[in-house]
Amino acid sequence: MIVGVPREIYPGERRVAIVPAAVPILTKGGFEVVVQAGAGNEAGYPDASYTAKGAKVFADRAEVFRLSDIVVQVLCYGSNDKTGEADLALLRRDQVLVGFLRPLGELKTIQQIAERGVTALSVELIPRTTRAQSMDALSSMGTICGYKAVLTAADTLPRIFPMLTTAAGTITPSRVFIIGAGVAGLQAIATARRLGAVTSAYDMRPAAKEQVQSLGGRFVELPIEAKDAQDARGYGRAQDEQFYARQRELLTRVVAESDVVITTAVIPGKKSPILITADMVKGMAPGSVIVDLASERGGNCELTKPGDTIVAHGVTIIGVYNFASEVPYHASQMYARNVSAFLLYMFKDGKLRLDTSDEIIRDTLLTVGGEIVNQRLREFYALPALAAASQEKES
Repeated sequence: MIVGVPREIYPGERRVAIVPAAVPILTKGGFEVVVQAGAGNEAGYPDASYTAKGAKVFADRAEVFRLSDIVVQVLCYGSNDKTGEADLALLRRDQVLVGFLRPLGELKTIQQIAERGVTALSVELIPRTTRAQSMDALSSMGTICGYKAVLTAADTLPRIFPMLTTAAGTITPSRVFIIGAGVAGLQAIATARRLGAVTSAYDMRPAAKEQVQSLGGRFVELPIEAKDAQDARGYGRAQDEQFYARQRELLTRVVAESDVVITTAVIPGKKSPILITADMVKGMAPGSVIVDLASERGGNCELTKPGDTIVAHGVTIIGVYNFASEVPYHASQMYARNVSAFLLYMFKDGKLRLDTSDEIIRDTLLTVGGEIVNQRLREFYALPALAAASQEKES
């Protein structure tokens, strides 16, 4: 089985799906690896480092797709809504496509992939279970994003993070507030603490309190309780507008007292909830910074401009959402380890296992033989039941 690694074509994307260190792991598992020339350059992995590990490098992108039984990308068409459609014509029937596909983003892109007859596997749907932990690319990228968000905020803030006692007097530490204590939020807490900031965090999931405190952060408790705060996959559930209105009211004071606010509240397949209103931004001190890690889905701040950085009421609001690409060396390394573990799990004796009784396979498998087969997607997009599924129910 040949694994193909094309160069990423999303504008500004610097990651690569497989790093040289992963090539021997895949080779030992029975795979061959072919790489498009220059695929790893921006992440710090030159072509020579791939060939030294046994991969073959080809200059032509189309040739990489033609040779590959499995195409592995970071941002496949779906996640890459800018230039990804160019790859559709290069995909062929029964070829396996693995990467971020943003399946809950737009039905059209998934349908187009299905129409090519591709067997598509979406890494962002890997379940958050102990068995799948080594494959969890979403958590890996969340870790990078949480780290980079804090560094970006520290670089933007006209204050320093730690307390300093100097001959010129004592400088008080900056106050960082993180909303959402998932993977990205917890890494943001740890990073802000390491930089010396006074760090606090809020999450509507009560279980997050212990995790925040274990990292040295102060957990902000609000007199409001979310209904079914967490789903089976560990993500926060969307709440009604009454809950969010009350939440915003209670968070107003904490936000106003903070020098940096980092928001991470994302609901898969839904618009990000508004947690910081324009009025709350007005209440912040001039020079304060908001980093909105939910901006790809519209943002947690009412004033966020997705993909851009603006200044409103003296507050810098950062809506950049491809933070992982800004740390491409280690982001690629982590992603490659996740994807390699996933491929070794999915393929046995050179054949793709399509056993849908296996949770990992069932959750990640999007399309096979021209059909969207993922039950979660079919329900999300209100698609009719598949014929096979209907026959099973009838029998």
